[in-house]
Amino acid sequence: MRARALLSTLLLGASLGGAAQAAAETCRPDPLAGRAMYLRGGFNSWSAADAQRFTWACNRFELVTTLRGDHSFKLGDEGWSADADFGRSADGRVVLRGQNFTHRFDGTHRITLAMNGTEPALKIEDCPSDAPLGKTQLFLRGSMNNWAALDDDAFQYSCDAYYLNVKLQGRHEFKLADAAWAEATSFGDGKGSFVHEFNGEHTIRVAFVAGRPLWSVGPTTFADPSTQPVVDRVALSLRFDSRAVAHKRPFGAVVAGTELHFAVDAMAGVQAMTLVIEKRRFEGNQEVLEYQELARVPMQRQVLAQGERWRASQRMSDVSIYGYWFEADISGRTFVLQNNGDAVHWTREKGTGGVGTVAEKPAAPSTIRRFRQTVYAADFKVPDWAADVVYYYIFPDRYRNGDKRNDPKPGVDRHHDTTVELHKNWLDKPWRPSTGDGSDAVHNNDFFGGDLAGIIDKLDDIQELGANTIYMTPIFKAASNHKYDTADYKAIDPAFGSNADFERLTAQAAKRGMRVIADTSLNHVGSDSIYFDRYANHRSGGAFEAGRIRRDSPYASWFSFDATQTDPEKQYKGWVGITGLPELDKASPAWRNFAFRDRDSVTKTWLDRGASGWRMDVAPWVSDDFWREWRRAVKQHKPDALTVAEVWFDASKYFLGDMFDSTMNYVFRNAVQDYASGGKATALAAQLEHLREAYPPQAHFALMNLLSSHDQARALHVFGWHGEQDSAETVALAKQRLLLAAFMQMSYPGAPTVYYGDEVGVTGGDDPYNRGTYPWADLGGKPDLALRARFKQLITMRHQHAVLRRGSLEPPLFVDEHVMVLLRKLGDRWAVTAVNNAASTRRVELLLPDAAPGYWADALGGELFSAEGRRLVLDVPPLFGRVLTSHQPQVPPR
Repeated sequence: MRARALLSTLLLGASLGGAAQAAAETCRPDPLAGRAMYLRGGFNSWSAADAQRFTWACNRFELVTTLRGDHSFKLGDEGWSADADFGRSADGRVVLRGQNFTHRFDGTHRITLAMNGTEPALKIEDCPSDAPLGKTQLFLRGSMNNWAALDDDAFQYSCDAYYLNVKLQGRHEFKLADAAWAEATSFGDGKGSFVHEFNGEHTIRVAFVAGRPLWSVGPTTFADPSTQPVVDRVALSLRFDSRAVAHKRPFGAVVAGTELHFAVDAMAGVQAMTLVIEKRRFEGNQEVLEYQELARVPMQRQVLAQGERWRASQRMSDVSIYGYWFEADISGRTFVLQNNGDAVHWTREKGTGGVGTVAEKPAAPSTIRRFRQTVYAADFKVPDWAADVVYYYIFPDRYRNGDKRNDPKPGVDRHHDTTVELHKNWLDKPWRPSTGDGSDAVHNNDFFGGDLAGIIDKLDDIQELGANTIYMTPIFKAASNHKYDTADYKAIDPAFGSNADFERLTAQAAKRGMRVIADTSLNHVGSDSIYFDRYANHRSGGAFEAGRIRRDSPYASWFSFDATQTDPEKQYKGWVGITGLPELDKASPAWRNFAFRDRDSVTKTWLDRGASGWRMDVAPWVSDDFWREWRRAVKQHKPDALTVAEVWFDASKYFLGDMFDSTMNYVFRNAVQDYASGGKATALAAQLEHLREAYPPQAHFALMNLLSSHDQARALHVFGWHGEQDSAETVALAKQRLLLAAFMQMSYPGAPTVYYGDEVGVTGGDDPYNRGTYPWADLGGKPDLALRARFKQLITMRHQHAVLRRGSLEPPLFVDEHVMVLLRKLGDRWAVTAVNNAASTRRVELLLPDAAPGYWADALGGELFSAEGRRLVLDVPPLFGRVLTSHQPQVPPR
């Protein structure tokens, strides 16, 4: 349905019957093979004007344009070609080389030339004058994009509704919302999220009736005007590569005060070229994304033997993230040379850097894809030990039960206004309400009994695997099994042990040369906490004790309340609407004192008790000024403590030297998973090269490079192993894909992160099944020890070769559809790392730099190789990889 009735319709030839008929039509290739089609008439002097250029979609040419008055017109390409000159026959049909059409236009119209059937059909519709949401940008936000507002998922308003073309598979939950989740422009089904089963490429259409969205999903029929091609030869010759020293130097992130030099190559014919420098404003979970122009730098022409080169320089004085792009004037038209259209995983802004793309300058500057430039503080330091870390990542309740005396007790231990559940069988699947598994209706209240004693008992096992740093999800007192709903920041949860047990864990880890990273949220607490006490389980003087606002509470200033509401659920703000997680007022001085300022603050207390650093939950929901002050407190108290942010998208803004050292690298996770699942190596390289360019090296070499997590399906599940019903062949293939992904982790800069159980073949889908128990053999489990041995072999390789941990990283030495090869160097040590996701061995011929050594040894098998001059031939095994390290043999190999 449409927000307003169409005022009038002109139909010539066969009629288009709306969404239902469009769904039944068959999509076909563009009959003009990319040549542009235009509406040409008296309103534009019969020219091929960009304002009246059609877009091909599925089976028709479509244009939305604004015209007024009585006009004659035809449809044609730039040259009035014989196959693209549409007019009107004497009997009203659409024919080639016909007479002029005439029509009275009165505002904005959608004009469609359908090419189905034996005859083309022209349709002109009147459009409502204004978009229902005004200038507000509407996004598809759901399980397909971690509920983020991504540019790829932004709707476009066209004539009568909002449209978005998507390519999705399977069941997804989603909402329609703006970037800020404003209540007035966030839409679900009344009970929560919309749900739909997708099956490939679709157009989602959202029309508003009486202020409420009516959405439908059909075949891809939206004519996206942003896909219009550039055909000007001079414009298409513009070339800029942000990673090429000829076009930009120095490379990548730079220290404040650095002068950057830019160059653009072009054929003759450019009248003027301008470098546009902008400063980015980026806040929250990507809700605020704006650019403010700082400088327009005229570029100087240099005539070359072939073509021209345009140059400009700019000193980047202040610490920030900047955007830049180029504006070119050519034959009276203006073009932009901008970032490419590649999506960065989880990230709202598109563009992975490297070679730019050309487009006509858009009417809305916000749609320009900026190249991004990181400018960081000269004193930004990351703990030196971070580059050598191999994490073992534990969800404590599911790892090992070392002390049954502290197991949660159903009917005794409270969970909000009910009780807990305890699995009697360690090998049970986690329970999820409403799935028929026999559990109660409460989420996250089922426990297995894992604790700190169990981790201490298995420290030798973790060390023997090769991990040297333990990262645990929260262990402070809380009602849930995940513990992100903190009840007491100063106390270990009784089900996990005691404060003394934590100190024993860190001390025992230190004896083995291992570290422990703590985790918590400083953004929210639990409603069942001593600070809030909604259910009066603590009688601690909480700010909302027994469901009432307590202004006399010592914690009252930590929260924001609305006493005008009568419903307790609406009297306070829950994080992302979850009332079990009351959001803290991060600007509250009292909260900051407790969190990190005081000598016995949360942050300092656990560092004093042995933690080597902090992983901070939901970092984007906390203000930058909070993190800046928090970082100063951490570094002043323990200078070599590591700070890790939970940020799923491009985390450049957190690596300017004033907030964090590292992040959970979900961009790496998704890129490697896609590749190991069969995606192109070129796509993997684009994502990794983006991070190499965007992040300061000290942060890049400390990134927490994970494959699985407690928030996403385990890697083996992603690789195809979904349950006991799967065949042995499916399981074996999934495990080999996991080994390929692990090989990438262990041979790439950053801190490889092994999620407990991945190394012995634990699989599991979305929460809670990704939080299954470790399959200990003494408890009846069947750990895959052969898989574990392969993990250990890869980790050992990493520890043995510092060049894999700390060696320089340059652009790929070789990359094609299946294989990516990198060259690394550390002092006089070199390494060649290669990965192959094909089902067969791939032979690659590499051209090494002049300074590269001539002799090489396989880091896993010991086989020796020699280069012939600069030429090295390498066979890369299927669904795996190979590492060669420089070698000085006493007797040259054959």
